[in-house]
Amino acid sequence: MLLAIITNPRERSRFLRFAVVGVIGTVVDFGTFNLLTIFVGMAAVYAQAISFGCAIVSNFTWNRFWTYPDSRSKKISKQIIQFFFVSVVGLTIRTPIFLFVETPLTRLFETMDWVYEMLPFLSPVWLGHNFSLALAVGIVMMWNFFVNRFWTYGDVE
Repeated sequence: MLLAIITNPRERSRFLRFAVVGVIGTVVDFGTFNLLTIFVGMAAVYAQAISFGCAIVSNFTWNRFWTYPDSRSKKISKQIIQFFFVSVVGLTIRTPIFLFVETPLTRLFETMDWVYEMLPFLSPVWLGHNFSLALAVGIVMMWNFFVNRFWTYGDVE
């Protein structure tokens, strides 16, 4: 599949659109996550699960109508279920990654006083949360693309 992305203009276009949708989803994900943790005071592990759900809705909508507009042989209800299933598996991959790296990254950022001298509005907790989320999102993005391409949107040529 990776070779197809590189050599096939249609697949390359789909991958680039998928990546743009991913960026939009990431903005939804991080924005929701930060709103919930900063303004609502929600625990980060719960906030990342809720923000992930918001990103699922955004990503499905954009992918259905923009990335794979030619995927119409399957009912939308079936695609939603497949996309949701792939995303939930992605969440089960993402959450342990987030939990595993969040504390060590926060501790690492606590040792970086020079960062806070330059950017005093940042905190070690904020940096630890967001860098952990970025790492988890990056790993899960690859899972989401390949499984959705072959299963959810497998009806496109």
